[in-house]
Amino acid sequence: MEFAEHLIRWFHVLSGVMWIGLLWYLNFVQVPTMPKIPDDLKPAIGKHIAPAVLFWFRWSAASTVLWGLILAWMEGYLGSVLSIGLTDGSTTSALLGIAMWFGLIMAFNVWFVIWPNQKIALGLIEVADDSAKPKAARKAMLFSRTNTLLSIPMLYGMVAFQNPPF
Repeated sequence: MEFAEHLIRWFHVLSGVMWIGLLWYLNFVQVPTMPKIPDDLKPAIGKHIAPAVLFWFRWSAASTVLWGLILAWMEGYLGSVLSIGLTDGSTTSALLGIAMWFGLIMAFNVWFVIWPNQKIALGLIEVADDSAKPKAARKAMLFSRTNTLLSIPMLYGMVAFQNPPF
C-alpha cells in the first residue's frame, strides 16, 4: 500500500506540474506574446498550438484533481481537508483544504468556463454571431488569469501541508 500511495502522489505531482506549467505558459508567455506575432503567423497558433496546449491543459487539470482526491482518501485525510480543518482542528488540514478547494475551483473553471469559451474563440465550434469570439476569448482569459492567481496560494497550501511553516 505504501508504494501505491507513493505512485499516486507522484502522478498527482506530475499532473499538477503539467497543469500549472501550461497555465503559466498561457498567461505569462502565449497571451502576452500574441500582439507581437505577425498576423500571417497567428493562424498557426489558433489552429495548431492552442488546441494542443488546451488538450493537455484540461486533461492535466482533471488528472491532478483525480490523483489528489484518491491520495487524500488513501491517506485518510480527505474529510478533514475538504472541511478545511474544521473536523480535526488542524492548521495543516486547513492549509491543504484551502489548496484543495482552490484546485477544485480551478479545475471547474478549466472544464466549464475556459474550455467552452476557448472552443468558441478558436473557431473549433460554429457560432452564429462573429462578435461571440472576442467575448468568449476575453471570458476565457479572465478565468485563466483568475486560475493563475489561485494557483499561488494553492501551491503554497500543498507544500505547507507536507512542510508545515510552524
